[in-house]
Amino acid sequence: MNKVYPDAQSALAGILRDGMMIMSGGFGLCGIAETLSDALRDSGVKDLTVVSNNAGVDGIGLSRLLETRQIKKMISSYVGENKLFAQQFLAGELELEFAPQGTLAERIRAGGAGIPAFFTKTGVGTLVAEGKEIREFDGEKYVMERGLFADLAIVHAWKGDTAGNLVYRKTARNFNPMMATAAKITIAEVEHLVPAGEIDPDHIHTPGIFVQRIIEVGSAKKHIEQRTTRKRPEAAAT
Repeated sequence: MNKVYPDAQSALAGILRDGMMIMSGGFGLCGIAETLSDALRDSGVKDLTVVSNNAGVDGIGLSRLLETRQIKKMISSYVGENKLFAQQFLAGELELEFAPQGTLAERIRAGGAGIPAFFTKTGVGTLVAEGKEIREFDGEKYVMERGLFADLAIVHAWKGDTAGNLVYRKTARNFNPMMATAAKITIAEVEHLVPAGEIDPDHIHTPGIFVQRIIEVGSAKKHIEQRTTRKRPEAAAT
């Protein structure tokens, strides 16, 4: 089975449909599948439910899909870096399901492991628990959270081989490995594509069995969400 595709558009061909659920890896702008998310925007697919820790920042990543109003609902844990995200939500133009970050990660992991639901103390007594089952264990209250399983997952890896085995680099690993397991189809974009067998099995983070399609994108642009610098007295004096 050939998993390698020449570009993002061809890798997405035959998969997309309106109203589908898509998982998008990354944390902030670190480890986002930017090439694939841009191809989603260009495809025109709409009414999407997107599972992602956040939606990037204005003008970068998933935010471009918000600009074109292709996202109907976000399942996220953080929206603070994206003004457009906040504007659309406050205007009632975007549905939002908030999940504490650890709970979101566990919901994705559970979906990939075939676990339909689990109980956690996180969120009990808050808005997060509204409308959800509460159960008591050993004198403590827990809220039931549902596992998440998507139609499509898009992930970014530092290295991959033609069999779909993936290696993530440092903190760019974040949500990518668990999302790769929690979808009917996973498409990976990799910076370096090598022949099957070239990656040491002990170094593989995502086994190729979870990856159906793969593209090579070269060295990804490393965006900075907020550039913070210390003021220099000599600079202020000139």
